[in-house]
Amino acid sequence: MTDDLSARIREGLRQVADPQRGPAQQAYMKSVMPFLGVRVPDARGVAKREAAGMDAATLRSASLELWNEAAFREERYAAMALLGMRALRGDESLIPIVEHMVRTGRWWDITDELAHRLADLHDARPTETAALVRRWACDDDLWIRRVAILSQLGRRGHVDPVVLAETIGPNLGDSEFFIRKAIGWALREYARVAPDWVRMYADEHALSPLSRREALKHL
Repeated sequence: MTDDLSARIREGLRQVADPQRGPAQQAYMKSVMPFLGVRVPDARGVAKREAAGMDAATLRSASLELWNEAAFREERYAAMALLGMRALRGDESLIPIVEHMVRTGRWWDITDELAHRLADLHDARPTETAALVRRWACDDDLWIRRVAILSQLGRRGHVDPVVLAETIGPNLGDSEFFIRKAIGWALREYARVAPDWVRMYADEHALSPLSRREALKHL
């Protein structure tokens, strides 16, 4: 079943690919892995269409197979899309898979997509997920730290500001662009529902110029 699903997704991706688009996508993403030339929404659509009605175990296995055996980056986009299917949403078994993908993917398009799977886990298992992202916020791997900072994206009024502050705090002094950008982005998103909290946080903490500019962008 898993092999069949993976094969159908690979074939589906090839059917919607535009080979002329691939080199430009690869250059934009600075990717060693080539692109087929499939738009990201289309890659997600293929995965979700082929996986409709599948059980959680099949989705997990197919996702890992697509990820680990990927010859084209869109296969990894499809793999991540499978993790967002209803049967897996908020499932704690995703944690090692998300970690594996972040550590091996090592780029912003990967962390930013997988942050949504952590947001689902914050909703389903708030205490355990808060503890997880606190640990990850102190990890040696900058991409694990980035996904921890971004882990509440999309939660709006459900964001836990204590957890947000605890993932940002250990990274305030980091000079890495992708960490500073993540801090600003996470704060900017929370400012949509809690502008006063974000203003106060920015006033009380030594944010980098990039983080501060992003955080206060719409305030």
